[in-house]
Amino acid sequence: MQKFTPKLALILAISLLVAALHIIGPLRQTPGPWHDWYYSYFSDLTLPFSFYFLLCISETNIPQLRAWWVKAGLVFGAATTAEILQFFGIDALGVTFDTLDIVMYASGTLSAILLEQGVFKRWLPFWAK
Repeated sequence: MQKFTPKLALILAISLLVAALHIIGPLRQTPGPWHDWYYSYFSDLTLPFSFYFLLCISETNIPQLRAWWVKAGLVFGAATTAEILQFFGIDALGVTFDTLDIVMYASGTLSAILLEQGVFKRWLPFWAK
């Protein structure tokens, strides 16, 4: 069993924030294009972001996950595979193929990489542990 560390606490906070934003749905009542964007792409952006950090929890036990590009490849690859299956009529985590979903998966994954590499690794001494 893994110890409760500051790194684990931060990752859980990120995941809980993403979950809370899905539950609360801050843009549900907003009319117009923001409402449509929220329903169409919010999850496509935030879930890969959160899943990237969830993979960071396993870095200690699975050394192959220590490289950012491995985590990014797994997250982006899984999400994109589901989207491509939708293109072929196979319902996988959704039913409608949309190329902008893939752009949002990439954006969410890239945002997680930038946050980890540019902020967490530079400014949080406990992150490298």
